[in-house]
Amino acid sequence: MILKEKIIFEALRQFSTKGFLATSTMDIIQAVDTSKGGLYNHFKNKEQLFLEVLSQARKIWRERNLTGLDQILRPIDKIRKILENYRDHYLVDSTNFPGGCIFVNLTIELSDQRPHLAAVVNEGFVRFKSMLRRMLAAERDAGTLKDGVDLDRVVEMVFSGLLGACVMYTSDKSKKIWI
Repeated sequence: MILKEKIIFEALRQFSTKGFLATSTMDIIQAVDTSKGGLYNHFKNKEQLFLEVLSQARKIWRERNLTGLDQILRPIDKIRKILENYRDHYLVDSTNFPGGCIFVNLTIELSDQRPHLAAVVNEGFVRFKSMLRRMLAAERDAGTLKDGVDLDRVVEMVFSGLLGACVMYTSDKSKKIWI
């Protein structure tokens, strides 16, 4: 792993556990055994590092949660697979996210302190909800959802359920929330 990748990986882990604000660049520098120049040679400031970490976290999220969807035909089954992947491959990823879902953690932390960064995190939530809505709309268009189902409310319920499961899993690392 090259130095830039080591810095991103360590920052991802520390932002996941301590948050963005409580993680200093010196914490990351010491953890990867480099110098200030080693860090700032790759990132002009902590905010740029944050954006790179967020990009890496999204990549990992996609790898963990969207795996196997291309082999599934029905949109509702794709949603089911996302929920299974979320439970079995994303939430339990303590290598990358020892503090739990980095997106939830960062949104809560940054919403008042750094709203412009929280808005960047929120973009992923918006895209995910749009994807869920497209899947449900395809299911509706195929005639397999009851008439009158409010897609937006279903999307919000699924999304809120995922967030709640994330918080509960983070608090005790138990899969009992999924039973």
